Amino acid sequence: MKSLPKSLVAAVALGSVVLAAGCSSEGEPVSFDGPSAQAPAAAGGGRQDARADARAAEAAARTVMPTGPKAEFTTQNTLDDGTKIGVTTLHGKKSGFTGRVWVWAPQQYFDPKYADSGFPVLIALPGGNGYPNNYWMGTDLKLQSSISEWAKEGKSLPFVVVMPVLNPDNKHYYDGSDIPGQPKMGTWMTEDVPDFVRANFRTFNSRDGWAFMGSSSGGFVGLKSVLKHPDKFKAVIASGPDTVPDSPLWAGHEKERQANNPEKLAQSLGAKPGSKDSDVYLAFQIGTMESGMKNLKTFIRDYTKGPVKTRLQVIQDGEHNAKTYVKGMADGSIQWISEHMQAPVPSS
Repeated sequence: MKSLPKSLVAAVALGSVVLAAGCSSEGEPVSFDGPSAQAPAAAGGGRQDARADARAAEAAARTVMPTGPKAEFTTQNTLDDGTKIGVTTLHGKKSGFTGRVWVWAPQQYFDPKYADSGFPVLIALPGGNGYPNNYWMGTDLKLQSSISEWAKEGKSLPFVVVMPVLNPDNKHYYDGSDIPGQPKMGTWMTEDVPDFVRANFRTFNSRDGWAFMGSSSGGFVGLKSVLKHPDKFKAVIASGPDTVPDSPLWAGHEKERQANNPEKLAQSLGAKPGSKDSDVYLAFQIGTMESGMKNLKTFIRDYTKGPVKTRLQVIQDGEHNAKTYVKGMADGSIQWISEHMQAPVPSS
C-alpha cells in the first residue's frame, strides 16, 4: 500500500451497489463487472491535481483489465452493505484440477472513480481439509465485512478476496503442492486461481497487487506459495501455520518435498540481496493459547534476512481458530501487508 488516499477511504461510504441480476438471494446469478473505463478527465489546475493525475496514471499503467472469458457466478452470501460473495466452478487449465472458488469485491470496486484502476487481491485459505468448502466464504467470520471496515478506518486496502477450495478431497492434506502422482494443487493455487482472477477482475500487473492469507494448513500453503514464487506474490498473513510440509503423500518423494519446504525456500531467498523488486512480507500470527509459538519465533530468527521481511502478531488469549486470526488482522497484520502493496487509485 503505497498510500491510503483520502478519496479511497471515503469511497467505502458509497451506497449499496447493484451486483446481482434480479433477486439477490443465495443461488441467484451475480455479476462482478465493474464500471466501464472512463475517458481521460480534463487537466487540473493545481499542484494537487497534477499529483493526483500522476498517481492515477501510474495505477492505470499497472492495471490489467479483465481478460476473459467471464465466469458464471451465483450468490453464496450477501453482506450488510449489499456486496456479494459469489461462487463458481473453475476448471484449471494448467493443473487439470476442477474445484470451486468463492469471490468478493468491495464497494470501491464498483465506484466509477476506480474504473481505470486495478485492485489488490487477497487469496484467503482455510485450515482443516478445506474441502468441499472454504470457510472464509461464510459471513460468520466477518472477514469481508471487516476488510470493508478496516478500509474505512485506513487500516487496510480494499482487497478483492478470492477463496479457492484448498484440497481435492477430505482424506488428505496436499500441502498446496504438486505432489507426484497427485492432483497438482500447487499449480492450481499459484497459476490457475490467479489466471481466473485476472480473467474476471481488474488487477495489477505486478506482485505488488497479490497476497495470501490463511490459517493453519492454509497458512502453510500461503507461506510456501509466497516464498516459492516471490516474483508473483508479495505478502502473506500466515496464522498458526506449519512451517514444513507434512502430507503423508510425500512418501518416496523427498526431493520434491524439500522443494516445497518453507524453511528451505526462506533460507535460499534470504541468501540473496534485498530489493523493492524481491522483498517479501511474511506476517505471522499466533494466539497465546495455542502451541507453535517457539517454532514461529525460531523461523523468524533464522530466516529474517535479505528479501525476507517478517512480523509476528501475538494474539492475547487467542486460540487456534479463524475468529482469533481475524482479531489479529485487525490488531496490525492487515495494515502491515497493506502498507507494502499497491492501492487502487481514483481518476481525478
